Amino acid sequence: MNSPQKTEQDRIMYRSGAAARLAGLPVETLRIWERRYSLSDAERSEHGQRLYSAEQVARLSLLKQLVDQGHAIGVLAGLAREQLQAMLAANAADARVGTGPVPIMLAGPSLARRVAAERQPLGLDVRASCTRLDQVGELGNGSGAQVLVVELSELDDSAMPLLAAAREAAGVAATVVLYRFCPSATIRALRAQGYLVARVPADLGELALLCRSALAGQRLPAIEASAAAVTPPRFSEEALSAIAAAGNRLSCECPRHLTDLLLLVGSFERYSAQCANRNPQDARLHKQLELASGQARVVLEDALMALAVQDGLPLPSNLSQSAG
Repeated sequence: MNSPQKTEQDRIMYRSGAAARLAGLPVETLRIWERRYSLSDAERSEHGQRLYSAEQVARLSLLKQLVDQGHAIGVLAGLAREQLQAMLAANAADARVGTGPVPIMLAGPSLARRVAAERQPLGLDVRASCTRLDQVGELGNGSGAQVLVVELSELDDSAMPLLAAAREAAGVAATVVLYRFCPSATIRALRAQGYLVARVPADLGELALLCRSALAGQRLPAIEASAAAVTPPRFSEEALSAIAAAGNRLSCECPRHLTDLLLLVGSFERYSAQCANRNPQDARLHKQLELASGQARVVLEDALMALAVQDGLPLPSNLSQSAG
């Protein structure tokens, strides 16, 4: 049971000035970071002032330390606190002992060309590369690469099964996924599965740092799929059929399309859970597929809830009470 002191500490909120001071930042810098990179989900006071928790202040302090060490805030802004801590730990280890180039495998349409064209040393040893994610299996896992670096400009949930298969085929210790546009829910889902996810860095010098951070993070206890399990389905097949039938009276066909998608995704989620496994690696892959499809289902269920409330479509009794 939590102590009263800890509970009270968790309730403490800091205004922008105090949060910046505790993190060692000029308040103007904090405001610029928030405006450009949306660093946190800071609450608002009744007067519209940003309020930061102790957890958010601690993350700001990590960002400040890494920026002081030469990292770009544009790369750091999208990283979770655990990944920032891993980067600091990796930097400290690098300061103590010399570190050679990181052996990597590249998958992406332009990243390999950018790395090859770079004249400055990047601290990377590219052992193999391909332009598409589904080609990683052809490279084999005997390259000696420690990190798989994947470039996906438009990243969404549809890439999750491909990423899981590529990581398994590459046989690497860590995977870095770089994107230009990606929904927050997809980023959270990938991080829960152990990927380091960040925007494509404008400065390739950041790439080796991200790879070392990913390796450091992989040495932490892995998040098991059961710990990241998604919520059970909110809609039965009968409820989805009722919503689809009620939606037929509308000129908009979105209810029918959404319910069809949910039926399909839900079926694949159950199929992945029951699919035969040939070996332990196969079992892990199917567990990842089950988790990925479950997370996609949750996103689609949220969309269907919003659509049903908007258009007055029938909801199951337990959901109609919460929606009201």
